[in-house]
Amino acid sequence: MMLRKLSVGLTLALVFSAAVSEAAAQERTVIRDRKAAAMLLGKHKMSLQWISWDYFGTAAVTNSRGLYRIKGEQKGRGAEKGAYVLIDGVIRSITAKEFVFDGRIETFVNHINNGNPCVREGEMTFAITGKRKYWRLQQMQNPCDEVTDYVDIYFRGA
Repeated sequence: MMLRKLSVGLTLALVFSAAVSEAAAQERTVIRDRKAAAMLLGKHKMSLQWISWDYFGTAAVTNSRGLYRIKGEQKGRGAEKGAYVLIDGVIRSITAKEFVFDGRIETFVNHINNGNPCVREGEMTFAITGKRKYWRLQQMQNPCDEVTDYVDIYFRGA
């Protein structure tokens, strides 16, 4: 009887350990292009066109145990004082021309959404198109108003 309990306990421990290992393995960014992943790591300029293309915020991409994260903000000045864009989440995959982000983007611009913040959550894609020197959010339609948002993350040195 004691041996059977030990066997069941050991089996449960192994199943639990395998489940934890599988979950940990899934918490890694899928990298399909190493050069693009290296280009994405680090500190970048960031912008929302409603705030400014003349001055920028920053977004930092980090790698912890194979999981890439992005966190950043841009804040308005002058006429756009109080406006902001925030980004925070994990990067699920990286290819030569895009990365898939899973997290939250919050924007606030006085003349959009009746002056209320707008939150996007979930999976979103940033892509490089043409010869542009930035990744642009592909889900451009603001979910809170009838406007198009250009959320851009610029190449380092661009």
